[in-house]
Amino acid sequence: MQPIPITTINNHKNSRKLHDFHGGVHPEQNKHQSTQKPIQTPLLPPRLILPLQQHIGRAAKACVSPGEQVLKGQVIAEAQGPISVAVHAPTSGIIESIEELPVAHPSGLSAPCIVLTPDGKETWTALTTHQDYLNLDEEQMYAAIQNAGIAGMGGAGFPTKVKLNPSIAGRIDTLVINAIECEPYITSDDMLVREHAEEILRGIEIMARLVEPKNSLVALEDNKPEAYLALREALNERQQQAGAYEHEIELVVVPTKYPSGGEKQLIQILTGKEVPSGGIPADIGVVCQNTGTARAVYRALRFGEPLISRITTLTGKQIADPCNVEALIGTPISWLIGQYGYQPARQERLIMGGPMMGYTITEPDMPLVKTSNCILAPSPQELPMDHQAQACIRCGLCAEACPAELLPQQLYWFSRAQEYEKAEQHSLFDCIECGACSYVCPSSIPLVQYYRHAKGEIQEQAEAHAKSDRARIRFEARQERLDRDVAEKEAKRQARKEAAARAQAARKSADTNLTTHTKTQTSNAEQPAENGPSLETLKANWDSAQTKLDKLFDSLEETNKTNPDMATKLQRAIEKNQLRVNQTRLAYEKAETAASADQPTVLEKSVTSLPNTDDMKSIWERSQVKLDKMLITLADAKLNNPDTVEKLQRAVDKTQARVTQAKQNYEAVVSTSTATTPSTVKKSETSLEPSTENDLDSLRAVYEKAQAKLEKMQETLEDARANNSDTIEKFERAVAKNQVRVSAAKTALNAAKARREN
Repeated sequence: MQPIPITTINNHKNSRKLHDFHGGVHPEQNKHQSTQKPIQTPLLPPRLILPLQQHIGRAAKACVSPGEQVLKGQVIAEAQGPISVAVHAPTSGIIESIEELPVAHPSGLSAPCIVLTPDGKETWTALTTHQDYLNLDEEQMYAAIQNAGIAGMGGAGFPTKVKLNPSIAGRIDTLVINAIECEPYITSDDMLVREHAEEILRGIEIMARLVEPKNSLVALEDNKPEAYLALREALNERQQQAGAYEHEIELVVVPTKYPSGGEKQLIQILTGKEVPSGGIPADIGVVCQNTGTARAVYRALRFGEPLISRITTLTGKQIADPCNVEALIGTPISWLIGQYGYQPARQERLIMGGPMMGYTITEPDMPLVKTSNCILAPSPQELPMDHQAQACIRCGLCAEACPAELLPQQLYWFSRAQEYEKAEQHSLFDCIECGACSYVCPSSIPLVQYYRHAKGEIQEQAEAHAKSDRARIRFEARQERLDRDVAEKEAKRQARKEAAARAQAARKSADTNLTTHTKTQTSNAEQPAENGPSLETLKANWDSAQTKLDKLFDSLEETNKTNPDMATKLQRAIEKNQLRVNQTRLAYEKAETAASADQPTVLEKSVTSLPNTDDMKSIWERSQVKLDKMLITLADAKLNNPDTVEKLQRAVDKTQARVTQAKQNYEAVVSTSTATTPSTVKKSETSLEPSTENDLDSLRAVYEKAQAKLEKMQETLEDARANNSDTIEKFERAVAKNQVRVSAAKTALNAAKARREN
């Protein structure tokens, strides 16, 4: 390919005034070595290594698994949030693994990667094409760009969809397409413009449609005549197609100077505006995109193609056949350069990027990523490595060359002394790491390395500080929550204490009233109806308290089965009601004693005043039935709920004591009745044990219910055994528990029957 004379663009007249930026250098270009051939297509590599983070922002999240078959263009890692882009399979094949591997980064550290083994079929996944892509609405355009995983291909790799944010539409004066490519050796954008100028212009039209700029500029240096002619011809054809485009696109040629391709420097050249410190180009109404990004946007909307390949320059004297290749993202660098005659030197050195801003690759098997524009393999003579850094002589050349108008010497001293706060105050983060200061330094000091290290340390300290702040906030929130819980518990405890104090005071008041009332009733036995409650009223109070106590015992049994946590509350309620029963019983007994003392000489009246044997018998019967039910509940708890056994055992003991006391009371009444009315005693002797039909019916119902449940469980167990179910063991345990319950119910029923027969 014969080079086109540079005079072809010397006659180009820009329609706008160009400006200059401070500093800059003119290193040897060395671009002709890789522009002698068209863009090459390398063979399919045996494996592809796809880092999950190939852009600024959060890393993508893998959505495939090892062993999974994937198609070309299929999403294999999803974007995580707005500042993130997806990763797609560059070819069809099988996911080999997802692991930590060395990646192309100045740190040389490892990062999560998806390893893909191609199957050689190149089978595409289903793609969404748009013939009339310019008539899509903005949401569809943004979605297509985001789904294609497009990030800036000129350097930093900022997500393109975010850079074309809809919030900036109407506020952008100038859309700049950067085709400068000012760094030595790199020619990937040059060759892209030469061979795909039409696709680049169509991509510019799409981006102009989204951000609505007043001006759309394509800027390139005056050392690229072939690219200039390709763009001019494409623009002429565009102008001849009336109505084909909506926005005017202007071609601007700028003088060759490094680093005129820097985003901020190029904006200053074209507009005369400076991007403020810490700001972005959109702050001054400018959006800057790369030519590779423009082409990728067009391919995404027109053909639905994701970003799975990029044009990369392979150059340097250690590569026998320097050229530009359109390689799949994830291609191992060692395999790629091996196809074009790479000859390792004794001091092997591979650089990702150019000689000014690139960094040395520590592992030759590192993969290409979306921001990889050049692989430089220089010889030791081409880029010597034996320059030893000398002491700074304070010549000031670095400050003169700095395009960001910083003080590189001061930044060097602060970075070297680890005075990062001072370095940050001297606008360290405005440094674009172009390397112009290192290039002109007579002491060969690697200034950019110091700046990169300082930036990394500052960012790490900021992250640690932010992490510490988040931890502090979480701790304070937790401490506040704990204090609040303690306060709430204390308030509840205080409320319970006050309630207990009020209840105790009420009980004391009741006892005092009862004592006073009893004394009054005893002293005025002749007029009980006028001075105090009658015996019938006191008996009714006693019966009511006893009935409520029995209901609480019933509730305790059910609660122990369903909600053991409520058992404690019910136990306290039972204790309170037991006191109430005792008080009402004492009141009744005292009143009854006083009434009997008033008529000691009349035998019939004395007999009438004795406790009713039927009532005492009923109390004994109810207590005995209650005890039987509680014994069944206790047996069930020993198998199913061991935590409640102790509480139930205490309740059983109390009920057993109640049964014994009731029996003794009944026998005492019977003995008293025997001395007065033998006929009554004779009648009572035939029924010393509880024998009412109601009690037997209750126990029989409990037994029959337990027996029916056991039979159903046994049928379920047989079905499980017949079907070889995994639940056999579970049903066997359930049957065993129900057998114990049936046995306990049967024992209680038989005991009641025996008492009746005796």
